[in-house]
Amino acid sequence: MGSSSSIEWTDATWNPVAGCNVLSAGCTNCYAMRMAARLEVMGQAKYVGTTRRSGNRRVWTGKIVLDHAALSAPHSWKRGRHVFVNSMSDLFHEAVPLDFIREVFEVMRETPRHIYQILTKRAERLAELSPKLDWPLNVWMGVSVENDEVSRRIDHLRACDAQTKFLSCEPLIGPLDNLDLAGVDWVIAGGESGPGARPMHPDWARSIRDQCLKHGVAFHFKQWGGAVKSKHGRELDGRTWDEMPTRELVREVAAVA
Repeated sequence: MGSSSSIEWTDATWNPVAGCNVLSAGCTNCYAMRMAARLEVMGQAKYVGTTRRSGNRRVWTGKIVLDHAALSAPHSWKRGRHVFVNSMSDLFHEAVPLDFIREVFEVMRETPRHIYQILTKRAERLAELSPKLDWPLNVWMGVSVENDEVSRRIDHLRACDAQTKFLSCEPLIGPLDNLDLAGVDWVIAGGESGPGARPMHPDWARSIRDQCLKHGVAFHFKQWGGAVKSKHGRELDGRTWDEMPTRELVREVAAVA
């Protein structure tokens, strides 16, 4: 129902929703599509039918599964941790009912020892539903911004009521030289990894880092990526970048955890 994670910017994943569909260019080589197919073969029922074969790869079918049993998982984790919510889906997918999203938010409110990191590409629905949600301080809300074509998602993020807001510029498949970072607390950047990985130009990553430094926004460089990401590491200009949000509210929540 939940597991430790090798993702560099979190400690664990929690997936009360399974399944998704391709929305924009950043979805083309989504790792979760491959993982969902593996989990179905391994016997995890909630992933059955969420992907199909298309040529030599697996793609989403659009089937969405609400895993009510998974809602209790964070209560069993005694030690506070950073939790990536729905690494295998999108909490703000149009097929996820508002009532279920509210149930997820209630669990997050009931477990203040954890910090929850939610990431969505459905930024319009996020902005639409935000006033209907009760936002706990321990929820960090982010949007994926893989290239300039989807940078409008940042405006929708700014409109939501989360105290801590972040961008995931991964997989970074184009330059983002004019980011509007007003109201943004944290930016993650990284290249695509796995089969068919599209290359990331080093200057794309440097530009994002420099914009974060200029505006005092925490910057995390996740990886260079590639078919085998371990070959390329995660140093940018001779060092790793592992910054996290430092708002006073975030520190207060972390102290409780």
